[in-house]
Amino acid sequence: MAAKPARSLVILLIAAFAMAASAGAAAAQPFELGIHVLLHERLDLIRGRNVGLITNQTGVNRDLVSDIDLIAHAPGVHLVALFGPEHGVRGAAQAGASVGSYRDPQTGIPVYSLYGKNREPTRQMLKGIDVLVYDIQPVGTRFYTFLYTMADAMKAAARAHIRFIVLDRPNPLGGIEVQGPVLEPKYASFVGQYPIALRYGMTVGELAELFNNEFHIGADLTVVEMRGWRRSMYYDDTPLQFVMPSPNMPTLDTALVYPGFGLVEGTNVSEGRGTTRPFQMIGAPWIDAGKLAAELNAKHLPGARFLPVHFTPTFSKYQGTLCNGIGVYVIDRQTFDPVVAGLTVIETIHELYPNDFKFKQAHFDALIGNDWVLQDIERNVPVAQMRARWQARLSQFEQTRRKYLLYR
Repeated sequence: MAAKPARSLVILLIAAFAMAASAGAAAAQPFELGIHVLLHERLDLIRGRNVGLITNQTGVNRDLVSDIDLIAHAPGVHLVALFGPEHGVRGAAQAGASVGSYRDPQTGIPVYSLYGKNREPTRQMLKGIDVLVYDIQPVGTRFYTFLYTMADAMKAAARAHIRFIVLDRPNPLGGIEVQGPVLEPKYASFVGQYPIALRYGMTVGELAELFNNEFHIGADLTVVEMRGWRRSMYYDDTPLQFVMPSPNMPTLDTALVYPGFGLVEGTNVSEGRGTTRPFQMIGAPWIDAGKLAAELNAKHLPGARFLPVHFTPTFSKYQGTLCNGIGVYVIDRQTFDPVVAGLTVIETIHELYPNDFKFKQAHFDALIGNDWVLQDIERNVPVAQMRARWQARLSQFEQTRRKYLLYR
């Protein structure tokens, strides 16, 4: 009678061993970007076709070789056009600067700008193209324009019946935390076209699937997934080097604070452009640095500390003028909420300097994605109450988001 339980125990042990071995194999899976998977496993997607590539300086493989060179030299592939987002294919233009069309000096391939007169490829630009490939590193924040270059290009591809391929890349801020208000459609713009959270916690491939289905773009979309990426990974948990996505996004530390401290752009306070630490230094000539740092540290914001700083921007707000303010330091990523921290800094400056502080209302509302946060700050409503107010729509977004998560 004891044989059956013993046999069952053996079967259970074998199953447990198999599951552990499978988990170990998954954990040991080498990390590879979408561009590697495309060229080594899915070349059939582009072989024998005329390819248009939407990319910039972040479109590189693990060895920092440009997608432009990799795809141009792939066997049987014809790279016939390049398309650049804000800052251009080589990332040289400053924020907001219009970039023209030209021929790439390295390859001679025509380059079309998707930031300026045209925000999406025209029919003429797409003439002769069989497939559009998108590979640009995002930073994990809703108001980064690269996301909407992708969405607009997907729309153009759908109208032209051209396949659209997204080569997936990590979200530098990981794929778990989802924070901040969801954009209200009334405030849609090129710094936020769709109702997603300020920190959306998705890869660019996952976002492409969400955009395509939830907002009825209808593109013939293929996402080439990464290998070995886990949702808990921040960018420095991968083997990748951080390539600046834009001139004022120099490091991962910048990206960590950007969902909240990028909101300072919508005020008359310097967000640190024109310094070596944009978005990590905040200030103005009329601020008392020591007082502001003390006020903020007394609030005990989780995961953050503030240091008095003094800086003189070389361009942008207060160019050539000494500014006083704070440097923000993230000491615990797991508890740090950049949106709450950024809004707390803005709220505190508003409270301390009501006669000097000013909002650039239209710009701030576009960045935050509504008009009521600005009104609450002006009425001295605590940030905790604002956070409670945006939570319901954030929870709805999280439910929608789950349908498109490619990495579990």
